[in-house]
Amino acid sequence: MQYLTTQARKTTMRRTIGSLGMLLALSTQIAFASATASNNAVIEADERLAGLHQHIEATRAQWDIPGVGVAVVYKDEIIHMSGYGVLQQGENANVNPDTLFGVASTSKAMTAASLAMLVDEGKLDWDDRVIDHLPWFALSDPWVTAEVRVRDLLTHRVGVGRMTGNRLQFMPTASRQQVIEQMRYHEFEAPFRSRYVYSNVMYSTAGEIIAAITGQSWDAFMAQRLFQPLNMQRSNTSITQFADGDSNIAWPHQFIDGELVKIARRNFDNVGPSASVNTSVHDMAQWMRLQLGEPGVYNGTRILSEQVMAEMHRPQIATGRNDRTEAVRAYGFGWALDEYQGFQRSQHGGATDGFNTSLVLVPELDLGIVVITNTFSTYMHALVNDIVDRMAELPSQDWNGEYFERYNAQYERVLAERLEIEAERELNTTPSMPAEQLLGSYHDQQYGEVQVFKNENGGLSLHFWDDGVSILDLEHWHHDTYRAAWRNRAQREKFVHFTRARDGKPASLEVTFTLRPAMLQVGIYPTPYYRNVSFKRK
Repeated sequence: MQYLTTQARKTTMRRTIGSLGMLLALSTQIAFASATASNNAVIEADERLAGLHQHIEATRAQWDIPGVGVAVVYKDEIIHMSGYGVLQQGENANVNPDTLFGVASTSKAMTAASLAMLVDEGKLDWDDRVIDHLPWFALSDPWVTAEVRVRDLLTHRVGVGRMTGNRLQFMPTASRQQVIEQMRYHEFEAPFRSRYVYSNVMYSTAGEIIAAITGQSWDAFMAQRLFQPLNMQRSNTSITQFADGDSNIAWPHQFIDGELVKIARRNFDNVGPSASVNTSVHDMAQWMRLQLGEPGVYNGTRILSEQVMAEMHRPQIATGRNDRTEAVRAYGFGWALDEYQGFQRSQHGGATDGFNTSLVLVPELDLGIVVITNTFSTYMHALVNDIVDRMAELPSQDWNGEYFERYNAQYERVLAERLEIEAERELNTTPSMPAEQLLGSYHDQQYGEVQVFKNENGGLSLHFWDDGVSILDLEHWHHDTYRAAWRNRAQREKFVHFTRARDGKPASLEVTFTLRPAMLQVGIYPTPYYRNVSFKRK
């Protein structure tokens, strides 16, 4: 494929929208701002995006995605903004620019920006020790505990891994502090500061620092200091904050056993600063405007200093490189930093059980794009690439076709791996211990207590954390191994097995927690990233 030279691209991008286009963009924005939530008039104020609306409608249907929200910001103007499809499959209510979605890990950059405000005010330094603000913070290594800095939390270089996120559940009804305190029992996945290890709980810790310094919860600080100044009037930090009677909220969907189904909304309050923001594409457009143009300035008012804006988007830790010919990928403070077609990008994804977000900034083009869907796929990446190509006036490429083909090939490959695992199941075996003997409590220092009980159907079930919601039903797999299915189907399943002590009685319950499946649409297994936890019989 032939691409424009870097100089040609830069020259092209210096081109300004004509005065008519600028007036159109401005007038459309004003009209939208005064519109009701039900208004879904499409904003398309740049000729380079001609036909984009129809393209999205067609490709969304191809991917079987119920609803999509899209916003594009260019030179501090919203040049495309619209909703597509429906809030819930089988229903008629349409997605529009004010529709609320869970945007998951794109919350992280907002938490970093909130901390940056405290840096600007002289109340915090990026290299402050965490224990100087949270004396109760502790990890399994005392030296690391004393050395962890705010910068480490924000760059995923502490070395502790995933405990919760996406379909992974951990103490969902506990407080943030309770969840963080359990990390003192967590085994490090990598030595401190040795490499990038993604951790939602460490971002939650960063949010608790805001509370410790200001006396306000992270939630209250975000609402007052970030959402309000940026005119993010629809945004909140918890599904418990949805207004009574607000029907303009998307429902998450997930492919389960080959069928797309609506699933329950997920409460991420226990690690809110890492993942719990609910917002709309209109509000995300305001957030992108803060990052672009003159960074830190919104509608002529400086919200964050040039210094902290630069630091948040500066590479802090390398995250990868496929070969020597590629640009190094890195991570800033809540922003993944990479390159696309010679353009530097700051971007981040967000994935929960049934929502998927891609937010991409291309500073050289003064361009920002957000795509949010109410099911999980790689569709957003294809659409973002297409929009960048249009705005950069690069040769057209069938990104949607490429991603769709790749997605289906991955599905077939991972499904085959799953079927291989299931083919290894030995039929007609019986457990070595009767069900009655397995009943009782099992304990792990980090993961707490799990109860094995007999359910209403006479089978065995597991109940984690005695919270009334974290319940799985057991299906005998073979020998002393069981497949445990969450009653919340979106959480899928996991494998567990019981071990015997010398006296023949149960010694432990061994649970395999999938930290990231090979492909969620296929199921929790196969997985390249998991953790085995041994719960000892009490």
